[in-house]
Amino acid sequence: MQYQPLSEVRDTLKVQWYRSKMPPQRFRALSRRSDRQGWKQAGGHLALFCLTGTVTYWAWAQGVWPVFLLALFCHGTVASFFRGTATHELGHGTVFETKWLNKLFLYLFSLISWWNPFDYAASHTYHHRYTLHPEGDRENLLPLHPNVGRTFLLQLFTINLLTQPGRTFGKGGFLSTVWITLLDAMGRIGPTDIPFNEWLQALHTDQPEQHRRSIWWSRTQLAFHGAVLVLAIATGQWVLPLILTVPSYIANWLSYFVALPQHCGLVENTSDFRKSTRSIHLLKPVEFLYWHMNWHTEHHMYAGIPCYNLPALAAEIRDDMPEPRSLRGAWREMLDTWERQKVNPGYAFDTPLPATAQTQRRKAGQGEASIGDLAPEGLT
Repeated sequence: MQYQPLSEVRDTLKVQWYRSKMPPQRFRALSRRSDRQGWKQAGGHLALFCLTGTVTYWAWAQGVWPVFLLALFCHGTVASFFRGTATHELGHGTVFETKWLNKLFLYLFSLISWWNPFDYAASHTYHHRYTLHPEGDRENLLPLHPNVGRTFLLQLFTINLLTQPGRTFGKGGFLSTVWITLLDAMGRIGPTDIPFNEWLQALHTDQPEQHRRSIWWSRTQLAFHGAVLVLAIATGQWVLPLILTVPSYIANWLSYFVALPQHCGLVENTSDFRKSTRSIHLLKPVEFLYWHMNWHTEHHMYAGIPCYNLPALAAEIRDDMPEPRSLRGAWREMLDTWERQKVNPGYAFDTPLPATAQTQRRKAGQGEASIGDLAPEGLT
């Protein structure tokens, strides 16, 4: 499908989003960033990564292989939430009040997880401005397949090596990610008949300065992980790449199961986030690893509110919101929708609103429409 240039989309596509009302003083309180909360979230996640990595290394050094495999599984589960989760919220720049701390953790988590924060900043800015309007947002291109095939599940519970990038930004396996990074380091893109590559091409054409930064970042990633590999070969410590280079692609099961419900199977081309995004209940430890992005409808409504304040935001506006799904309920809903889409590709699940919900749109203030510090200079 041919899409118009993104520069034209910015001129022609004006979405007047519905946002639930709340008292201005409450909005200001929820929008307040906190270094203490930032350290709790980002520092806590990094501490878990260091802990599981240390246990993995110890078990390898001691030759305690059952403990090694269990520790590596836990290490991968923790690290898989770096890629597109921790880097997502840090990319918004709302985690810490101190701006350089946001950047420090963003680049650290991105480096470990082979994430490109520069391409993503451009992509995700469009995603928030034009959520599921394909001419302006192809970060998640519907319909999305809630894949539970055996080969795919085997990779999710072991090492995700071969999954190809398709209709979702940055969700390929390790080998495809390395290949994309190599191409990007040379200023190239793969075949544009693949939706992910077409979207990258559109972003690079629209934001050439951001593309230049992306190229240098890809070269930095290759240099870093190349150095880890050389060190591992020189010292015989082959466990180092498993701890530092591959972990975000090991045991991807939990990050996949909780992240796919964000938009899968829902309505596109709507100005109501309650129809195009899905919030779910999660256990508190999982919600922590997921950086509270299970409150995804609330995040889209008020993307400038820090992730750790999203549960309070959800409580504040819950009378105006659909009932959050359980994780199991969300997956049942997605799988049922996918079966119907095989027969009727245009079908999407139309989320029912509660009787107390409002629908009248209003012009949002500048603060309400904020997406934090996400947008690159070319899109501010």
